[in-house]
Formats: sequence, C-alpha cells, structure tokens
Amino acid sequence: MSESEGDVRSRLVAAGVDLVLREGLAAVSLREIARRAGVSHGAPRRYFPTHLDLLSAIAREGYAELAARVATTVRDAGPDPRHQLVALGRSYLDYAAAHRGMFELMFRHDLLDSGRLGLRDSSLPLFALLVDLVARVRRPADAEAGVLAGALWANLHGIAQLWAWGSLQLATGAADDDALLRATLDAHLGPAPTPPEDTCRCSTTSPS
Repeated sequence: MSESEGDVRSRLVAAGVDLVLREGLAAVSLREIARRAGVSHGAPRRYFPTHLDLLSAIAREGYAELAARVATTVRDAGPDPRHQLVALGRSYLDYAAAHRGMFELMFRHDLLDSGRLGLRDSSLPLFALLVDLVARVRRPADAEAGVLAGALWANLHGIAQLWAWGSLQLATGAADDDALLRATLDAHLGPAPTPPEDTCRCSTTSPS
C-alpha cells in the first residue's frame, strides 16, 4: 500500500469517527464520509470493500479510546481488584455518556465485521480484563468468571443505555449513576468487604 492510499484510508476513518461522534450512527453514510474526507463519493469502496469494513474501522477507533481510558483509570485505582472494577465500570459509563454515537456503533455487531481489520483484537481484551478482575473477587458459590463477567457487562450496558434515554432517572429519581454502578457490583459480586476497624492497643498503667 502506498503512502497516499494509507493517507486516504486514515482520512476516511477519521471523517467517519467525527461523523459518528457529532451526529450519531444514524447519520453515517459512505457519501457523507467521503464528502467530509474530501474525496470522491466512490473512494470509500476502493479502500474498504464493504460498508461493514468501514464501520468496523471506525468502531476500532472507539475501542482504542475506551481501552486507553480503562487502562488509565484501572491503573490509578490501585491494586485492589474491587476498586479496579469500580474504576472500569465508571470509565465505561462515562464513555457511553460522552460518546453516545460511537458507543452505539461499537456494540452493534450486526453492523460490524468483527473478524476483519483487527476489530476483534481491539474489543476482546476489554472483556478479558473484566473477566480477570471478576475472577479475583468472585465468591466460591458464584458462577464461572466468564459468565459472571458477561452478566455484569450486560448490566453495565443496560445502565448506560437506559441512562442515556432518561429512563433510569425517571424510574429511580437518581441524580447520577454512581449508586447504580455500585449496586450492580454488589448484586453480582456481593457487598464490598468492610475495611477492618483500627484497634487501639494502649497499655494502661496503674496509678502509683
């Protein structure tokens, strides 16, 4: 692939990302992406054989950004896996709220070709991280870590979608989704352990 071809591909993907972020998934069309990239309306077909290929390339950029956010927040949460799960969930919900169009596209695998363009390689490590953290905090009687992580992810995704639609605010009266995040973790993994209270070991001496 020549440098010019790589440049055109990058411009098409960047234009698609910008379109999804600004106007949502419903606004995405090959013609509009081409117009924003400054190329002919037939150019996307030359560099991306199908519409699915271009959408998958756009979604891959979303996964890259989400993965970077998650990596930073999990690292900053410290070594405790429960704290890291809270950070992962918070990052997931914040990304969904800030990038609704991209968030919708990323998980529409009926619209994407996840086996091409490295999309699967970009998306599955996020779930693998969730499984690893769940495995470190699950209780012996809980479901297998992968199943439990899948249920937790589905719950988080439901919060993200219902919050975006305004349904959860209406039903619960909640002002933010942080309590819902923590309730979700408690429901799937049990209540967070209570830190042991500090005990004061003071010696007493009898008055002389």
